[in-house]
Amino acid sequence: MAANDHQPGRLDVRAVSKRYTTPDGAPLDVLVNASFSVEPGAFVSLVGPSGCGKSTLLRLIAGLDRDYQGDILAHGERIAGASLSRGIVFQDHRLLPWLTLEQNIGLALINSTLTPGEQRQTVQQHIELVGLQGFEKAYPHQLSGGMAQRGAIARGLVGQPEILLLDEPLGALDALTRVRLQEELLRIWRAEGVTMILVTHDVDEAIFLSDTVLVMNANPGRIVRQVKVGLPHVQRDRVSTEFAALKREVLDAMHERPALAAA
Repeated sequence: MAANDHQPGRLDVRAVSKRYTTPDGAPLDVLVNASFSVEPGAFVSLVGPSGCGKSTLLRLIAGLDRDYQGDILAHGERIAGASLSRGIVFQDHRLLPWLTLEQNIGLALINSTLTPGEQRQTVQQHIELVGLQGFEKAYPHQLSGGMAQRGAIARGLVGQPEILLLDEPLGALDALTRVRLQEELLRIWRAEGVTMILVTHDVDEAIFLSDTVLVMNANPGRIVRQVKVGLPHVQRDRVSTEFAALKREVLDAMHERPALAAA
């Protein structure tokens, strides 16, 4: 099984704001004064309604957009652009259809200092990590949605990043596959020891996976609460009273708790 040779990353987001200009020239604040820290090796989720700036914030952390106010620091140094130290997985697996699974995963190592033999070895390790051994030569159309997404996770991890960013990676999957992959994601996180930051609309998913849930609201996008989960990751029970109480707290912060639940 693959092991991460790098130290997991620490992330500090300090008073980060992002503004767009609308077609008629008016300013639009999509993110205002976001501040939080992620300890090395932690699993943190961002939840909130559409338009609250979750994916925008993830893009800023990835270094894909440098036009913002405030500071985003990895290990105390300001993020100045995309880096192999931060992997990213999207909702769409984005595997290239003309390449096999192992070739798709190997693309992430093009700029690495590994020898060709070391690259083949680490690709194979990460295929095994996500449970896809035997499918090395398969093309994306020969994989199920869940398998393709596992391949995308392997590609995000194969460069041994300090931080893995996950932008709704399970959002397009059916409910049963999604639950299975949540459990797989926890197993992979424990095996790799990497810092993970997940964007999701699914409150249950956020609580099941995370150490901390950051709750966001829209208009403008902002962080309104940090919820510490405080439940053991091993055999975390989705139907326990503690889990339900955390879900109520998150939904309250989102102002989306149904009246029946409140009653």
